[in-house]
Amino acid sequence: MNRLYYQFPDTWFGDCMPFGYKDKFFLYHQRDTRKPGPFGEPFGWDLATTSDFVHYEDCGVAVPRGTDGEQDQFIFAGSVFEAEGQFHIFYTGYNRDYPAQGKASQVLMHAVSDDLYHWTKTQESLTFCPQDGYDPDDWRDPFVIWNEEEQNYLLILGARKIGPKTEQSGRTVKFVSKDLENWEFQGDFWAPGLYTMHEMPDLFKIGDWWYHIISEYSDKNKIIYRMSKSLNGPWIAPVDDAFDGRAYYAGRTFCLNGQRILFGWVPTREGCDDRKNFEWGGTFVAHEVYQRPDGTLGVKIPDTVWNAFNERERIENVSIETPHAREEQVLFQNCGDIYSFEADITFGEGTRSFGIRVLEDEKSGRSYQYIFLPGENKYVFEKNPNWPWFGCMNIGLERPITLAAEETCHFQLILDDTIATLYVNGVALNVRMYEKPGDSLSFFATDGNVKLKNISIARGLSD
Repeated sequence: MNRLYYQFPDTWFGDCMPFGYKDKFFLYHQRDTRKPGPFGEPFGWDLATTSDFVHYEDCGVAVPRGTDGEQDQFIFAGSVFEAEGQFHIFYTGYNRDYPAQGKASQVLMHAVSDDLYHWTKTQESLTFCPQDGYDPDDWRDPFVIWNEEEQNYLLILGARKIGPKTEQSGRTVKFVSKDLENWEFQGDFWAPGLYTMHEMPDLFKIGDWWYHIISEYSDKNKIIYRMSKSLNGPWIAPVDDAFDGRAYYAGRTFCLNGQRILFGWVPTREGCDDRKNFEWGGTFVAHEVYQRPDGTLGVKIPDTVWNAFNERERIENVSIETPHAREEQVLFQNCGDIYSFEADITFGEGTRSFGIRVLEDEKSGRSYQYIFLPGENKYVFEKNPNWPWFGCMNIGLERPITLAAEETCHFQLILDDTIATLYVNGVALNVRMYEKPGDSLSFFATDGNVKLKNISIARGLSD
């Protein structure tokens, strides 16, 4: 089990509906029992709270699911917010048996609370039934904000047009209201024609920029965003329009005391096998979101998470000079099953590739690695050697990144049991690793030179 990243025992962490109050984050989320597999037993929302993303308090069931005969047999994603003197949830009630009965499987519903721990369902669902022309079985994940400019509440949700799943008609749609009771449907909010479905939409503003986030499963299966100076668009795609890779999904954000956190989960793989596909649900990992000078978004490790490790062990600078071959140098041995690594990296002009290897067996050379390809402006996760072909199913386990020769880039890596998370200059990549060839950490370069400074490791957590 992971010791730092959060997953309640004997369950798998599903979509998170975050909220922040005073000094505490409230993680409303789905807990899948995997009986017999993902979405086997129906679930409601459970609650865990944290102030540091290291220590969590389990608060049990927050919003119980309905019966098998009710609309909210499952409680899918929704939005938690404070308004009109109460705390509110607009959530998705899903009944997997309803389509066979000629009824919409997904309907938006409502609950209220005075303390964030105890919720009362209002059973108000009719206002938000799927609209004409939209797929009644793909109508979910509402998100609510107060629109200061228009002086009304804006509710967005993920939807698609009626038609085959091959049609990329996924879109975000919108409702508006003055009082949270009477809502007017206003059609499409963002309909780019790129994805089968929009999931977990999010909307927030930093400075002059609005940001619209969705999760999509028909292109690269990850969380993407767009940016605009107006809620009416146009919604601009940055060069890197994502926060992570294939193994990080369904993230929503919340900003508390100036800290905006992205709450996503790292999926497990079928049969705990590196060669198989990812499954729904897994382990919660927090990214802290920040705005770059050009308005694009980067992510970093929350300080409380980085500072949770034991005292750092430092080593001298390392240089690798290898003009016509690949060479590696072991940096640390006996790393353990949870640690953090940090270094500043500079590579020379023309260097073909370089990277970091984890869980390495020095005798056989087997490991997992993050390999950076400066000429291709990306980094990739894979097994080394990638034999017998293929060592792991790594489609989507790569990130675009532009790194310049002779300019320093900052590496931070966390390994927690089967999960590794690498951050480089605000670009993150989460991965799963189910085999453990060894316990060393090394760095390598191909056809070039690399210098490492400020190298350190911290093994284990401080408490």
